[in-house]
Order: sequence, then C-alpha cells, then structure tokens
Amino acid sequence: QVQLVESGGGLVQAGASLRLSCAASERTFSISAMGWFRQVPGKEREFVAAISWSGSRTSYADSVKGRFTISRDKPKTTAYMQMSSLKPEDAAVYYCAAGFAYGLGSSLANAYHSWGQGTQVTVSS
Repeated sequence: QVQLVESGGGLVQAGASLRLSCAASERTFSISAMGWFRQVPGKEREFVAAISWSGSRTSYADSVKGRFTISRDKPKTTAYMQMSSLKPEDAAVYYCAAGFAYGLGSSLANAYHSWGQGTQVTVSS
C-alpha cells in the first residue's frame, strides 16, 4: 500500500477557502486515481472528488460542484483540493485515497486501496 498524508485542514468561517493537500509516498501506477472523501460522525464516508493520473479527467459530488477543484502536481504524487465558498455543511474529516485506475467507479470508496489518516475541516457560520 502507498502511504498518503493529508494536510491543510483547519477552522474557517463560512464563505472562506481552504486548500487540502495529499502527498503520496511513491509515484507508481498504484496512485493512478486519487480521490477525496469526507465523513462526519455517525454518517457514512461520502465521495467528494476524484482525478485521473493525467489530471484531464475529474469528477465531483453534486454538493461541491463549482466550489471545489481537485488537481494534482506535475510529478503526480500530490493531489490538491481547493475548497471555496465553504459552508457549515462542508465540515467533516476529509480523507485522501489512491486507486489503481480512474473510471466510473471512482466515486465509490471500494475503488481505492490506500487511505490517508484524515484532516479536519471545521466551518463556522
């Protein structure tokens, strides 16, 4: 399994922006797809965004479309998620994940083999 380390979470006011980062320990086919999920206590982990190896294909949950942007750096080992116009309902622990391939199933948690430890995002109203 590849190691993933998230950073960038924090406490912000509604309407503010944050950028999350996810650094992978290796540059292999095992991180062809990278995704972000989030979870609040008592609820299932939910898909937020995913990106292909080249970065040319992305997908988003309806709840974040137009506000969040996923990207990855040129070496492909770091994924980012720029979050804008944050809402209190965006508050959650955000997890980065790595998968072998990007595709229609990239919104499903079981498409990913490695997960980060999570980073907390808190949005005050």
